[in-house]
Amino acid sequence: MKLKNIFIISGPSGVGEDSVIEKLSQQMPINRVITTTTRSPRPGEKQGQPYYFISKDEFQRGIRQNKFVEWAREYNNNYYGVSREELERVNNLPGVGIWKMEYKGVMTAKKKFPEIIAILLLAESLEELERRIRERGETDEKYIRERMNYTKEWLKHKDIYDFQVVNRRGKLAETVQRVAQIIKEHLAGQKNNDKQVD
Repeated sequence: MKLKNIFIISGPSGVGEDSVIEKLSQQMPINRVITTTTRSPRPGEKQGQPYYFISKDEFQRGIRQNKFVEWAREYNNNYYGVSREELERVNNLPGVGIWKMEYKGVMTAKKKFPEIIAILLLAESLEELERRIRERGETDEKYIRERMNYTKEWLKHKDIYDFQVVNRRGKLAETVQRVAQIIKEHLAGQKNNDKQVD
């Protein structure tokens, strides 16, 4: 399977991936690649929004049957992954596919789909990221420490991304414009390449 219109948007907790994707969808037709997870739905969540929710047994069976393009067991002991079927669904839709994932998933995706463009969202600093996590009402110091340690590990792998965009506090519109520009330029370049092949 060759991915023609799917882009990765990735970034540590607190960086604002969902806000960027939401605003982006107001500028262009966006189809989100939906991740499958074994974690329980939170209030307001339902099947397919924002995840496909399945049991651990079902997920492990999917791993054995090679149904997942990429998967990982996360810090919260739950599985997260994207099925081949889901990727094919989004790849065949008109518009732009957005695949949100963490850095380990990006490594796997880049090996399987070298053509995919991966955009890393960052905050101005680690201090700013921690501030944002706390502003979401997170008070568990152990959780915050775990997230920050994970972020430091994440930042060691910045070189796997094609683009890095800093989502500065109060500058969401600028961040969205930059991401939209990257996507549009890449899609335009693809069209030109297709014409040359013809």
